Amino acid sequence: MEDGKAIPFQTTYQGLYDRCEEHRNQPPFDLPGRWKTSQERIKLSVPYNFVSTADIIGGNSGSPVVNKAGEFVGIIFDGNIHSLVAGIAYDEEQSRAVAVHSAGIIEALQSVYNAGDLVKEIRSGQLP
Repeated sequence: MEDGKAIPFQTTYQGLYDRCEEHRNQPPFDLPGRWKTSQERIKLSVPYNFVSTADIIGGNSGSPVVNKAGEFVGIIFDGNIHSLVAGIAYDEEQSRAVAVHSAGIIEALQSVYNAGDLVKEIRSGQLP
């Protein structure tokens, strides 16, 4: 809940493009050319970012997010405003870690960066 409104726990690529369009592709909501030309190829329903109640502090950017089965599901890159005091006190009600979703990473590598070989390597866990 923020400002009395429920906030979804994740975003999708559709939301990324909608937000860009809503702000007429003006900074800080503008997208690089490659992302604009990739819009027709990208699966817009794929999760892009998500939040969790992970207890983070400054320096956690790049930390892996794993589910209860130990599977990699994302990479933390930020926290909401309420997470700033987490070095002193943690508040599960409001503190959130923000992560890029692993499916979003794969989708970008495939559809935006044409890095299919890298995607195969990531999925197999082995070098070609």
